[in-house]
Amino acid sequence: MRLEETRIRGVRRVELDVQGNDDGWFKENFHRAKLADLGMDVLQHNVAYFEEPAITRGIHAEPWDKYLSPTSGAVFVAVVELRAGSGFGQVETFELGPAQALYVPRGVGNSFCTLTAHTTYNFLVNEHWTPERTAVDLFDPELAIDWPFPRPRLKITAKDAANPSLDEVRKQQA
Repeated sequence: MRLEETRIRGVRRVELDVQGNDDGWFKENFHRAKLADLGMDVLQHNVAYFEEPAITRGIHAEPWDKYLSPTSGAVFVAVVELRAGSGFGQVETFELGPAQALYVPRGVGNSFCTLTAHTTYNFLVNEHWTPERTAVDLFDPELAIDWPFPRPRLKITAKDAANPSLDEVRKQQA
């Protein structure tokens, strides 16, 4: 496992060791001691499967840390600094396949878009789910996220389509 710091404080891109073999591959996706070094004690492991490309989930900042990694397919991930401070609104994007993971600390917004059909996405979290979260509009012009598909092709939930602007979130924090 190799860690890369990103421009957003606390967000780390992780290169995983994927060992190819005659019938596929193997990776150590979760290692408690290695994640503990990131400050994360995993409490729950969630898995989501997506049949089609362009399935997109909104920018959500939850009250828990996340460790994200696909086991099949690929995802485009947009991360937004939503914690109060000088970096508020900063965006960084990543493409993750089975050989990559991303550590996202609590309070940092994260979103994803499936790039391929049959994508399986793993979410390790260190708190149980609650409805508490901060959300922001995927298409806020201030964020200027360059999504991998044209907007009309993206499959977005009605709830995510109604997320507030970055300016509204900024005012809520003031």
